[in-house]
Amino acid sequence: MDKFIEKCEAKLNGKFKAIDEVAYFNQVKVLNAFKECRVSLRHFNPTSGYGYDDEGRDTLGKLYAMSFGAESGIVSPHLLSGTHALTVALFGLLRPNDTLFCISGMPYDTIRGVIFGENNGSLKDFGVNFEYCDLNKDGKFDYTAIKNKFSDSVKVVYIQRSRGYELRDAFSCTEIGEACKFVRSLGFKGCIFVDNCYGEFVEKKEPTEVGADLIVGSLIKNAGGGLAVTGGYICGRSEYIELIGKRLTAPSIGLEVGSYAGGYQYFYQGLFMAPHTVAQALKTGLLIGQAMGELGYKNFPSLDKTPYDITRAIEFDNADKMVNFIREVQFASPVDGFVTCEPWDMPGYDEKIIMAAGTFVSGASIELSADGPVKPPYIAYFQGGLTYEHGKYALERILSKLR
Repeated sequence: MDKFIEKCEAKLNGKFKAIDEVAYFNQVKVLNAFKECRVSLRHFNPTSGYGYDDEGRDTLGKLYAMSFGAESGIVSPHLLSGTHALTVALFGLLRPNDTLFCISGMPYDTIRGVIFGENNGSLKDFGVNFEYCDLNKDGKFDYTAIKNKFSDSVKVVYIQRSRGYELRDAFSCTEIGEACKFVRSLGFKGCIFVDNCYGEFVEKKEPTEVGADLIVGSLIKNAGGGLAVTGGYICGRSEYIELIGKRLTAPSIGLEVGSYAGGYQYFYQGLFMAPHTVAQALKTGLLIGQAMGELGYKNFPSLDKTPYDITRAIEFDNADKMVNFIREVQFASPVDGFVTCEPWDMPGYDEKIIMAAGTFVSGASIELSADGPVKPPYIAYFQGGLTYEHGKYALERILSKLR
């Protein structure tokens, strides 16, 4: 078994070297942001009450913004998940009769209820319209369809970078930049908004450096480096961050308040670790993909392509194989490694989901994890890995079960 994995690793040497080069570039970029923001021990201190003088909060927002090539940022433990961060940002930007236009296909399951849910406090309930364009047959932006559906009522153009539960590749920053340029050519002057979950630090640039106005994500994915215990971020143009801040707190208060009694060390330290941690996850995903491909399992992105997020989709021909794969990820976990995963009705999803997440931070998908809806086609979505060595061990377990 070890020889088989060694063979897979040998085929990936070139890709691993490229990942290390990106990680080094991003580590320097983040370190320079720390130095520019003059981060010191006082920024880690807990605060209470209104938090009017919370330097840790304010500097953290500036630090993330600078690391992502943006003007301003909100980074907060009060953003409870990626979906919550997306929700706060969208409600901060959109008004009745505005249109939210998604050009990357139907958005991920948990954000759909936010956009067009019925009588649940959704954007639709408040008079915000929604349009979307399917991707073309190659899983890329369909520029003809975008042009045909575009209208003057569009105030936010929405792009989901990662695949969600779809069988497509994540978008590169080059592709996102081209889409931004095209949308601007249509005369659009509003906000180009990118759900950046799973994509942070995978490349040398972020969407805010190629034309996007806002990027949004979760701290228990890439950006928190495996150390942040909760939270989300919203970074981009200052005028939009100011509007969103009034939705995060209250219109009369904005970003002047917000304390955190837990202290900010792990949010700062997590960002510092993020470029390295993302590299570990990318290598783990490539190794899993190479091994599964050698055994005849179709997986995405194809191994001749550069991955543009930390997720990998692996297709199985029946539910049992998919479930067994995900269970082995759980059994290889440091936390709850004795637990047998079962499909269940998870909040925000239409189908039963099986999820392996034996993680130090509950549900953190920068840590080794796998999940998927138990329905045809049977796709396991694998992501994360704080260390490559952990991912390699999990692969040994997976191969033993499959064989």
